[in-house]
Amino acid sequence: MSCSSRSAASKGKLSSLFTNTERPTSSNSTKLSSLSTNQVAAKPTSSTPTTSAKDPIPSVPIQTPLESFLQTNCKSGDFTLNEAVHYFDHMIHMQPLPRMASFNRLFGGLAKRLCVEDRIDEALRLLEKMVKFQCQPTVMTCGTLISGLCRAGKTSVALRLHEDMAKGNGGFGVYCKPNVVTYGIIIDRLCKDGRIDEAKELFVEMKDRWILPDVIVYSALIHGLYYNKKWEAGKALLHEMVHCGIKPNLVTFNVLIAALCRRGNVNDSRDLLKLMIQRGISPDLFTYNTLIDGFCLAGCLNEARELFHSISSRGCQPDAVSYNVLISGYCKYWKIHEAVNIYEEMICKGVRPTVVTYNALLTGLFKLGRVQDAQKLFSEMQTQNVLPNSSTYKILLDRLCKNDCIPEATDIFHILENNRSCELSVEIFNSLINGYCKARKLETAWDLFHKMSEKGLVPNVITYSMMIHGLCIEGQLEKANSLFLEMEGKGCAPNLVTFNTLMRGFCQNDDLEKVVELLHKMSERNLSPDISTTSIVVDLLSKDESYRKCLDWLPKFSQLKDEVQKFNLNVEEEL
Repeated sequence: MSCSSRSAASKGKLSSLFTNTERPTSSNSTKLSSLSTNQVAAKPTSSTPTTSAKDPIPSVPIQTPLESFLQTNCKSGDFTLNEAVHYFDHMIHMQPLPRMASFNRLFGGLAKRLCVEDRIDEALRLLEKMVKFQCQPTVMTCGTLISGLCRAGKTSVALRLHEDMAKGNGGFGVYCKPNVVTYGIIIDRLCKDGRIDEAKELFVEMKDRWILPDVIVYSALIHGLYYNKKWEAGKALLHEMVHCGIKPNLVTFNVLIAALCRRGNVNDSRDLLKLMIQRGISPDLFTYNTLIDGFCLAGCLNEARELFHSISSRGCQPDAVSYNVLISGYCKYWKIHEAVNIYEEMICKGVRPTVVTYNALLTGLFKLGRVQDAQKLFSEMQTQNVLPNSSTYKILLDRLCKNDCIPEATDIFHILENNRSCELSVEIFNSLINGYCKARKLETAWDLFHKMSEKGLVPNVITYSMMIHGLCIEGQLEKANSLFLEMEGKGCAPNLVTFNTLMRGFCQNDDLEKVVELLHKMSERNLSPDISTTSIVVDLLSKDESYRKCLDWLPKFSQLKDEVQKFNLNVEEEL
């Protein structure tokens, strides 16, 4: 049931939506992680302490092992899977069957643990076993399993269980109907998986079943739409939500602020921050970190720093993410001195730096050519017991090579080879191969190129282009051309850089026919020439004007012919 027909979507800033939208709070509003159940008045049970009129001292009931397990171990999570399965099997054979609340508590703990350990089939078998022994699962039982499946990334299985609940055609044999919470869990997961169309279909389905979406469902879908750059659809859904009288909560505002920051609308984000405070919604640390990141992305570093320092007075304490966002912002704009100051402040305040902190600082230091400071920071990182990740090693290798520190880069590579916790990647090989080629150590680069296949890695177009460039510099054009043909044969399509590199090599070696041949291949692959291609053709014609007619055979190169003509006119004027 859509409320969008009640009022036309208003125009202007998002903040204009959040005025005069009073409506009684929906009883469906609940966190995705919780599951709604009908509460029943508690009845005395054998485990309830009783008091005799004659004896004022209450008798203390003796708990059975099952009761103790359900009330203590299940609640705390302190149990083994074997224990839980044992009690589960015991319960389904009991006569009469225990209350569903007991099943839900035990099944909830079991399902979560099994899904986390990717033992999905076992979790589903438990559900099937409940149905087989005439113990019909409730919406809470199924919702617990759906939540576990979604957290484990098994969204398709969760959808199948939902189908069984909604239409009875999922094959599980359950009869309970989905509610707003189960719909919300799956919609949220579908959005996070990028399956927006399916999330929208489920959203329409729940309204068709007269299950009113709550603020959690709306916020999840709005976030999914914005994150996948479906701005207008997200805004339309926001209008629908507000005009249905559903008040945005903290999650909604965080979604909107993040979306605006991604689009560079930091001023509108700041206005929304003021508005949420006016409406009595306290921003959390995620809100502030998002806005600080937005300011940094937009280059508004002073505003980012100002907001960062105001967090403490607003009831939040900056965490590692807050510091990392600001440090990355300063490094991005070459303000490494300010970044280092924030890093030192971070340590003084007792906030532990993370691998993200060091990666940002290493990148900033290398960008400014401060190689020794970067190496010193890498050593400091290890003394702080922060383990480097693959990104750290990629930064080190790439930047050391670009700063002509090949021996140091080689040492890092050997550390990586012996470190089983970090996987070697094509990008890491590319960085070192590029460094060796630039240092004219072609044989070493060639050995490294062949080692990639030994490690189960496939060279990409960048790898081939680097090797071809290195071979051309050394005058090994036949070998470069053979490598060019090899990459095509292995299904790695050459790009414009590859063609330009090889054509430049042939042109410098006066093998002009090869240049023309490659120009034709470029045209066949619909690759448009760039300024580097133009320069090569000018060199070609300066060596042999008769090749000008070859350009007439290349219809895709009409722009190139104009550029060559302009170049010739400019040369004639200078002469």
